Amino acid sequence: MQLGGVGLLALAVIDSSVVPIPLPGSTDLVLLLLTGFRSSSVRSPLEYASCAFAGSVIGGYMTWAAGKKGGEAALAKLGKGRFVHRVQSEMKTHGMISVFLAALIPPPVPLMPFLLAAGALGLSQARFLASYCAGRAARYGTIAWTGYRYGRGVIGLWQKYLSAWTMPILSAYISLIVLGAGYGFWRYRQETRKHR
Repeated sequence: MQLGGVGLLALAVIDSSVVPIPLPGSTDLVLLLLTGFRSSSVRSPLEYASCAFAGSVIGGYMTWAAGKKGGEAALAKLGKGRFVHRVQSEMKTHGMISVFLAALIPPPVPLMPFLLAAGALGLSQARFLASYCAGRAARYGTIAWTGYRYGRGVIGLWQKYLSAWTMPILSAYISLIVLGAGYGFWRYRQETRKHR
């Protein structure tokens, strides 16, 4: 919360990249909190939504590029289950729509398999960016508007009834994000060492 838009941008990059975060939708939650706590005018939610959008596009593009570079091997790392086969099938038949919906729909729909599949199965850069950016803009715009419109009322209820739990919940949340990011970077380094 202290880093505001810069922290939100960094979180969005990680949240949309191949680095696993233990709390999917972290960007959504932080964007909602920032627009609820810090929005004094319509300009604030637009700035926060823009930071979330920019970070997500950077992270999503990196994931798409990893899929493009790694090809089928990148998809094989996700596993061989029914879900992975379904993602591949959807991407082959409805590439842009699949990316758009994965970018739009909040968790539990996982984003990373769709982005990797888009790169691995040859969805062009322009088509990927058009569909991904449209989905993310709609998602973060809606979240920012909701936080701006209803956030203060919800925050008032929270402070009235649950204020004693704010710091423990926030500490646990930040700890999970840091541990997840650390684990993700460790796994990434392990994988890159294997392929050398």
